[in-house]
Amino acid sequence: MPRFPASRRVNRFLRLPLSTRRHSWDDLKVKTLALLLLLSLPGWAADCKHQPKTETALIELENTWAAALNQKDVAAVACLVGDEFEEVDSDGLLKTRSQMLGHIPERKPGTNRLSEMRAHIEGNSGFTRGLAELVDADGKVVARVRFTDVFTYRDGRWQAVAGHETLIGEAKR
Repeated sequence: MPRFPASRRVNRFLRLPLSTRRHSWDDLKVKTLALLLLLSLPGWAADCKHQPKTETALIELENTWAAALNQKDVAAVACLVGDEFEEVDSDGLLKTRSQMLGHIPERKPGTNRLSEMRAHIEGNSGFTRGLAELVDADGKVVARVRFTDVFTYRDGRWQAVAGHETLIGEAKR
């Protein structure tokens, strides 16, 4: 039995003239198209925009995050958080990026309203602090959460790497 039978078949195939290879041009076209699609998938997955390295940009990012949560837009939030993101949620549970993103479609309906926003930058790191209120369809505040998010600036944009939420006041669950 030959030592590498598959490699001999490939070599035999490669030595054949193109006209005798079955579907060779079609296969080449399909494989090329598949490769191009595969390489372009990260660009299709989300439109992660470049941002300036400013405190104002961090505040705008938090507002974008809140709006994305209102719409239950997982892709938009994924653009804002780094792969290593972890958070301590308002229940005190540690959640990874994938756990946090997976929970977004299950969020209670309502609008996130941010206030008391502050941001600070030191080099390529920054943080934000603020108060998030979840408001129901009747305009009633159903939850108030004090939060801190930690960011790093890379690839021309801010990415959250850590978050912490503390539920404050009375809230109905």
